[in-house]
Amino acid sequence: MKNDLLLRAAKGEETERVPVWLMRQAGRILPGYRKLREHVKDFKELVKTPALACEATLEPVEALGIDAAIIFSDILVVPEAMGLDYQMIESKGPWFEKIIQSQKDIDALRVGSTENWNYVTDAIKLTKSELNGKVPLIGFAGSPWTIFAYMTEGKGSKTFSVAKRMIYSEPKMAHNLLDKITQTTIKYLKDQVAAGAQIVQIFDSWGGILSPEAYEEFSLPYIAKICNELNNLVPIIAFPKGAFFSAEKIAKLNCSVVGIDWTVDPREARKLLAGKSLQGNLDPCVLYAEPSIIKNKTSKMIEQFGTKGYIANLGHGVYPDIPMDNVRHFIDSVKQYPLK
Repeated sequence: MKNDLLLRAAKGEETERVPVWLMRQAGRILPGYRKLREHVKDFKELVKTPALACEATLEPVEALGIDAAIIFSDILVVPEAMGLDYQMIESKGPWFEKIIQSQKDIDALRVGSTENWNYVTDAIKLTKSELNGKVPLIGFAGSPWTIFAYMTEGKGSKTFSVAKRMIYSEPKMAHNLLDKITQTTIKYLKDQVAAGAQIVQIFDSWGGILSPEAYEEFSLPYIAKICNELNNLVPIIAFPKGAFFSAEKIAKLNCSVVGIDWTVDPREARKLLAGKSLQGNLDPCVLYAEPSIIKNKTSKMIEQFGTKGYIANLGHGVYPDIPMDNVRHFIDSVKQYPLK
């Protein structure tokens, strides 16, 4: 590897500087991505065309100078691989024509396998070859609970009350679905690693809508199963957004890195997640500010985290209307931060 900063930081090793990458770095902040979208029918075509997914993955490496590429894909590859198709509606998000409502619906789902996501593994192989060791390649999947939420709700939601109704009214059925999603996700991530992903992230995007008790029954055990299966293959980043209330139990996950969102004090995270490398956690909205503020907030963030066992990132994905120059200011501010 020409640049293995992220991999070493994930393992808690000393690095020459703090590594940095961004969630949603391959997106509308970049002119090349906007141009790509003009020539495809929809988002799913871009995901399912390996050459185009590779191009979208590589652009931020060159345009932004980040320390890792993350394969251009979507967490909803998993439900589609299980037999539940979805559409990605522009400016609205995902939409499922059919949702999971009964045990019969769950029984009709398959456990996904390699042929259901060949387009992702093909994109990883192509991207890995094109990167030629320049930076590591990150693979990813959604957490089982987050995928469950979409499969039962059928779309994005502020409350995911349909999904939560199932866990409280039909808990056995909910666990059956979560188990099937977990089996699929383990196979999917193992195939990503076999194709060339050098580190993987589990996006528990909707973990924070659960109570601590529900989180520790319906989300965390399934993330743990994935970590236990993958940990000996590559480093794992668990990103339990909004679920820091379970930090002490998250600390026991068999993962190398825990990503935290901007609602968490880095110093508190260091205390409760001792032994883990950490990733995060600047509020994406800071990047709307002028350069001096971006630099100041970034420096303060790194100071609070400390430079060892730390990967700089935002507390969630970069927003599409943030100016690209401001994103560069953030990345440059990380790179210029002095090791002490």
